[in-house]
Amino acid sequence: MDTKGRLVAGSHNRNEFVLINADEVGRVTSVKELSGQICQICGDEIEITVDGEPFVACNECAFPICRPCYEYERREGNQSCPQCKTRYKRIKGSPRVDGDEDEEEFDDLDNEFDLANYPRRDPHSVAEAVLSSRLNIGRGTSNASGFATPSEVDAAALNPEIPLLTYGQEDDGISADKHALIIPPFMNRAKRIHPMPFSDTASSVSLPPRPMDPKKDLAVYGYGTVAWKDRMEEWRKRQNDKLQMVKHQGDGGGSGHNDGDVDDPDMPKMDEGRQPLSRKLPISSSKINPYRMVILLRMVILGLFFHYRILHPVKDAYALWLTSIICEIWFAVSWIFDQFPKWFPIERETYLDRLSLRYEKEGKPSELAPIDVYVSTVDPLKEPPLITANTVLSILAVDYPVDKVACYVSDDGAAMLTFEALSETSEFARKWVPFCKKFNIEPRAPEWYFAEKVDYLKDKVHPSFVRERRAMKREYEEFKIRINGLVTMAQKVPEEGWTMQDGTPWPGNDVRDHPGMIQVFLGNNGVHDMEGNELPKLVYVSREKRPGFDHHKKAGAMNALIRVSAVISNAPYMLNVDCDHYINNSKALRESMCFMMDPTSGKKICYVQFPQRFDGIDRHDRYSNRNVVFFDINMKGLDGIQGPIYVGTGCVFRRQALYGYDAPTKKKPPGKTCNCLPKWFCCFCNSRKKKSKGKSKEKSKKSKKAKETSTQIHALENIEEGIEGIDNEKSSLMPQIKFEKKFGQSPVFIASTLLEDGGVPPGATSASLLKEAIHVISCGYEDKTEWGKEVGWIYGSVTEDILTGFKMHCHGWRSVYCIPKRPAFKGSAPINLSDRLHQVLRWALGSVEILLSRHCPIWYGYGCGLKPLERFSYINSVVYPLTSVPLVAYCTLPAVCLLTGKFIVPEISNYASILFMLMFLSIAVTSILEIQWGGVGIDDLWRNEQFWVIGGVSSHLFALFQGLLKVLAGVNTAFTVTSKGGDEGDFAELYLFKWTTLLIPPLTLLIINIIGVIVGISDAISNGYESWGPLFGRLFFAIWVILHLYPFLKGMMGRQSNVPTIIIVWSILLASIFSLLWVRVNPFLDRGGIVLEVCGLDCD
Repeated sequence: MDTKGRLVAGSHNRNEFVLINADEVGRVTSVKELSGQICQICGDEIEITVDGEPFVACNECAFPICRPCYEYERREGNQSCPQCKTRYKRIKGSPRVDGDEDEEEFDDLDNEFDLANYPRRDPHSVAEAVLSSRLNIGRGTSNASGFATPSEVDAAALNPEIPLLTYGQEDDGISADKHALIIPPFMNRAKRIHPMPFSDTASSVSLPPRPMDPKKDLAVYGYGTVAWKDRMEEWRKRQNDKLQMVKHQGDGGGSGHNDGDVDDPDMPKMDEGRQPLSRKLPISSSKINPYRMVILLRMVILGLFFHYRILHPVKDAYALWLTSIICEIWFAVSWIFDQFPKWFPIERETYLDRLSLRYEKEGKPSELAPIDVYVSTVDPLKEPPLITANTVLSILAVDYPVDKVACYVSDDGAAMLTFEALSETSEFARKWVPFCKKFNIEPRAPEWYFAEKVDYLKDKVHPSFVRERRAMKREYEEFKIRINGLVTMAQKVPEEGWTMQDGTPWPGNDVRDHPGMIQVFLGNNGVHDMEGNELPKLVYVSREKRPGFDHHKKAGAMNALIRVSAVISNAPYMLNVDCDHYINNSKALRESMCFMMDPTSGKKICYVQFPQRFDGIDRHDRYSNRNVVFFDINMKGLDGIQGPIYVGTGCVFRRQALYGYDAPTKKKPPGKTCNCLPKWFCCFCNSRKKKSKGKSKEKSKKSKKAKETSTQIHALENIEEGIEGIDNEKSSLMPQIKFEKKFGQSPVFIASTLLEDGGVPPGATSASLLKEAIHVISCGYEDKTEWGKEVGWIYGSVTEDILTGFKMHCHGWRSVYCIPKRPAFKGSAPINLSDRLHQVLRWALGSVEILLSRHCPIWYGYGCGLKPLERFSYINSVVYPLTSVPLVAYCTLPAVCLLTGKFIVPEISNYASILFMLMFLSIAVTSILEIQWGGVGIDDLWRNEQFWVIGGVSSHLFALFQGLLKVLAGVNTAFTVTSKGGDEGDFAELYLFKWTTLLIPPLTLLIINIIGVIVGISDAISNGYESWGPLFGRLFFAIWVILHLYPFLKGMMGRQSNVPTIIIVWSILLASIFSLLWVRVNPFLDRGGIVLEVCGLDCD
């Protein structure tokens, strides 16, 4: 799609379509003008020859390169021009290298063999020459200088482990060490310390014939007959041809073999290219079986515990006892919902080498599937453009074929700052991408690569690495300055709005009323990197926004990206990442393709979810930002059932699954028949079967009519089936109408949905694609369609990720959880407590919205492909905010007990003591076993428990109230974008508190429990020794609450000056009011008047 580097803006509803000529802002210029003075490899000045002209290495394209780099490329490299790939010819004054032809046009004997320069060779060549002479690897004599001549290096370049074979007789003049020898097994496994260089032209050098004795057995020489050699070559060729014919088959087993495969004796059944691309790794039975036994034992203990608690009420504190019983029952129910989805945890292993063997054959184009990558951003002031730029750069430099990757950046805020930052990023990518791929660096986000405090020279052997790394770091620092300059300039918005370089007003000056905008920065507009290689597509997209339309926030932006990418590239798979989640593992896309492109199980996988890992978090992870318990324990358990839930980022989707299609189903095998029974018996049985089949068909027809029409459509003819009683014209119109009701009125997009393997529909022109791309991102495109209902990201919740994954699982798809050894993605998390609580508030609010909607997993999706334990996990993911009410009540009980002297448990007997001890012991053992098979630390588990209490009594409680107000009263809440990391130093915001009402509940609970502990201890001191016994239970209860709220307390005590005064005032006020009110209205105080008792003294 050729836009000539211009921004495309327009509105389908208003019939507007404009190409804005923003050359200096929106267009990346092509290759720089050749100056002829600066070397494009090392940056040094190019020397002037004796003729007074600049040195020219390549006569075909005149690519500027200095003489030292030219000679290095000829001696150590591939001997070709970096730009046009033409082989370098020897220039007068340069030494001869292997493969040079005899030049007759000049005489240069002084420099031809470079004898004077031998002592200046690099240490690597010296070590190889010395090693070859000491170990007799080169099979030749050394010259007088002690270094191998080019002809000797040629001979040494041939693999010395291959014996020399001839077709004649043995020559007595050749010594025995020149004959082929059998290599001992232990030598065959050894690795050469200094492998000899192997040039591409070495194969063309012919060796003189070296005879062998035909009387001897060839096994002595390590080989069979010559016929055996020819047969092996034919077998390898036949193997390669057959591997290319491997088709993607379903779970068909061995019933689908070709006749040639079965009869071929040379066809291996377990060829490396045919083996599965991944495998499951179940948790060892020594770890998982005790875990399951403890869970069952814990349920038995729970039953006995509640039996005792319910049958032994506390009469003098009945209200406290009843409140505690209700809270404990709810905690037990939520524990069951959380525990049983972890019954079948598994891990997975991928085989990237098998993926390459199957889909990347040597000498042929890569057959890996294309992938569209989505990056979403809204506010460049809260989501810094530098972070977004690093994410985009890591995508463009990913280890995947460049023609198979397209990156789409969604700017839902229509900010010119994001547009200009992306333009700068595309220019810097021309330098950064070849640097990453040349030296194979990790990670490929420059900000994090240069910030790593590791030995960056490890495993690097290229002599120019240090020089190029320093130059690239300087380039990146200049790039950062340009981005920071754009941010500074964007702080002051002109009154007339932003204008582009050519004077055109920026179309997105009004954020709520602007046309759709598309800009193709890299890809099909002829822009290559600095080495002349192709770059992946980079497309800027800002969907149209008009007043009066519901744009559905992030879910709407993602659906717009689905449609515009389907028009431009239409890859069958899609990866979505947040703007602050960069690719930390350049092979992440290949990891996901090991599951998606697996011929046996890949067809039923809707998405591959990667765990979220984070940078910039303090070592103690005070507010549990890493969330490792969820990602390393819960998600592994879900992977053993039907797959993990979708968490919003770091996920590779199958496009057909997002279109709302059902998962492919297995075909049932034909019914078995037996010929041993008489015909009359078979006829009798068949007649009964026919009657039962007739009844079942009627029932199935009724159920099919009631079922949603969401079956997969592969062609127009599939819709026409079953339509009877209408004329031909309506029959031809009906399929198009059904497609438009589902996908919208774009013929190009509808045609793309029918291409299961992706690709742009044939015959489409650039003009029509541009027009359709603007059409599908118009604000009214989704009206009266199934977008957001059955297609794409599902609307109705601010946590659209859970709802979207749930709908796909209901369609029978399964998902996969992939945990590579090197984390696939890394992002920034809000280490600020206030921002962290707001993030948890948004997640909990989305869960409440799903709970109160028609998509609630408690009642939605029965009779479909959702498995029961998977439903348990989804129920737990939407009901957990309800736990906030019993949790607040339960955390208040210790303070009440200490202030009143009452307790929720009666006087404990020996049986009750054993029950309580077993209960706490089962909780501890369950946690220890989870730590063991999940691979998490005990500190991570404890931080998770602490923040579960902090978030439960604050964010979850507010989310429950906001959700009820939104559903019942229609009071909407604003979406808050979480601030991403800045450049204020390590953990600069760790102790920073911002004013928010979310901080009041945990602070109030903390204060009243501390007051309760002080009052309880003071009362025990005044009442004597006997009051200490009953106090221990109450103190333990209160200290349990204080320890869980300790990170909150530690944050306030660390920086008292940063705590807003109003928070402290409100918390003390509420705690004081509550305490005074309790003293005034004590329900446990006897109101019957003065009680007279016998003093016990004998007055007589």
